[in-house]
Amino acid sequence: MELEPPTSTATAPCLAVDVGGTKLAVGLVDAGGRLHQRLAAPTPTTEDPEVLFGALAGLVERLRPFDRFAACGVGCGGPMTTGGVLVSPLNITAWRSFPLRDRLARLTGLPTFVDNDAKALALGEGWVGAAVGERDYMAMVVSTGIGGGIVLDGRLLEGNTGNAGHVGHVIVSFPGRPLANHVAGGLEAEASGTALATHSGRPAAEATTAEIHEAGTLVGRAAASVANLLDLKLVVVAGSVALGFGEPFFAAAQAEIDRVCQLDHSRGTRIRPAGCGDEGPLIGAAAVGRRGLGLPVGIIR
Repeated sequence: MELEPPTSTATAPCLAVDVGGTKLAVGLVDAGGRLHQRLAAPTPTTEDPEVLFGALAGLVERLRPFDRFAACGVGCGGPMTTGGVLVSPLNITAWRSFPLRDRLARLTGLPTFVDNDAKALALGEGWVGAAVGERDYMAMVVSTGIGGGIVLDGRLLEGNTGNAGHVGHVIVSFPGRPLANHVAGGLEAEASGTALATHSGRPAAEATTAEIHEAGTLVGRAAASVANLLDLKLVVVAGSVALGFGEPFFAAAQAEIDRVCQLDHSRGTRIRPAGCGDEGPLIGAAAVGRRGLGLPVGIIR
């Protein structure tokens, strides 16, 4: 689809970049939140940070010319330092304090903004997804890892260093099962794609009915805890594991939310699939770029 030449920064598309533990993706997202181009490649299995960045840069280069974009927006696993200057994604061990923002800015010449991938999802879902018009909600990514982004009173929560929303580290089981670099019993250590593969010896895509039900229940337990704590009543969930498991996963999660959310302000909390589907990571990354420029992404500040 051909795009009309932008007349201003506000109408120019964003170069969107998604860095995941399983795949790398880039795309062109227009000012209305529509994805027009998408390129993806498996995340290299390497301990060399330059090999990993080289694979990402190769995808980005295929979207030249860069001067057609208003900005480069990036969603990446965390944690990271304030403003995404240095990233240390738990599920990508090759990058520890890697200067992703500056490296991409140097490559593209664009204003570049980096945020946690789940916070990016929260922005995208509030912009054009399942949370449009909502002022209080949480977005979750249930994939290789598990992350969250929280919007309260129409504002994306940042926290002291920009790492607010790490719902994957909420304790949902005791004593729980061990997973490298995780506390036993944390949601990511129990229900992420990495955890399911580690504990079962099979890829997450081959999970049994019982494993899908358990993963959904634990995700629902964490979501319910957040709803009880923060007075929100909507949780939207994306990620290859959650969306791949589909209705049985979401039914188990909703049942657990119904069991745990018994306070007046949390009773009736809903969990639903992210409205942007598998385009969500790139739409969210573009929302990071637009927000960084001070451009609107729905009602979220």
